Amino acid sequence: MDHLNDMEIFARVVSAGSMSAAGRELGLSPAVMSKRLRRLEERLGTRLLQRTTRQIALTETGQGYYERVLAILSGIEEAEAFVSRRSEQAHGQLKVSAPTTFGRMHIAPHLEPFMRANPDLSINLILTDEFVDIVGEGYDLAIRIAELSDSSLVARKLAPVRRFLVASPRYIAEHGMPCSIADLDNHVCLAAHNGDPWRLNGLDGSISLRPTGPILTNSSEVVRAAVLGGLGIALRSTWDIGPELASGQLLRVLEDYAASGNIAIYAIYPSRQFLPAKVRVFIDYLAGLYGPVAPWDRV
Repeated sequence: MDHLNDMEIFARVVSAGSMSAAGRELGLSPAVMSKRLRRLEERLGTRLLQRTTRQIALTETGQGYYERVLAILSGIEEAEAFVSRRSEQAHGQLKVSAPTTFGRMHIAPHLEPFMRANPDLSINLILTDEFVDIVGEGYDLAIRIAELSDSSLVARKLAPVRRFLVASPRYIAEHGMPCSIADLDNHVCLAAHNGDPWRLNGLDGSISLRPTGPILTNSSEVVRAAVLGGLGIALRSTWDIGPELASGQLLRVLEDYAASGNIAIYAIYPSRQFLPAKVRVFIDYLAGLYGPVAPWDRV
């Protein structure tokens, strides 16, 4: 790097016509400029400039060296500009992990305009309800619906998650509307696909229930179909059943209770430093789609 800096100083002196003028451009004193030029000449073993008290002039060797130095410095500038442009443009393949149902409902339908806006980018979208090892498995980012714990990864909140107890009008007509948490003992409660308990906040503070219903599944979409079909009460997120709540296909049960507000939808990625453009533009795109009030909560 010192060699390159000395070459730049030499080129500035030639173009400016004096060491003092070049020094002002570079923010260096004449003494430092003279020392750096002398070091360059000593390293090369030849005189590049003829100095007088009033002006400087290139030697024949200095002229040839100057022409070549300009080509080198121009190449470096072009290389840096190339990297800068590439870092600002989304390109290459973006590998994304997302929850199965959320990815199908709220990512896949919006890919077309994003891809049109970023023609040099391809996406490898992996839908899974498992928490993947982002770094170990080579993901650029993951979309997670969770209450995040401390992590070495970086997280950006995309939208809050609102979760309520719901049932279909058909189920309520057949079994009645529960009036208290205790009443749930006499109702069909559909367990979550991942076995998580129902953690609710309400009149009695925070409570945790582990429903044991007639359906066990590893699919969130099966639970969704079951509650829509009138098979029981389920704890569902508005991103999943917002339109059905708005249309009356589902009814809120025990409206004084809701799931913890600490759960949210996040974009998770390895590092904030040197964030690739492809990651940044995709996260910004999703944040624009979902916030500040998510579309599933506007219906």
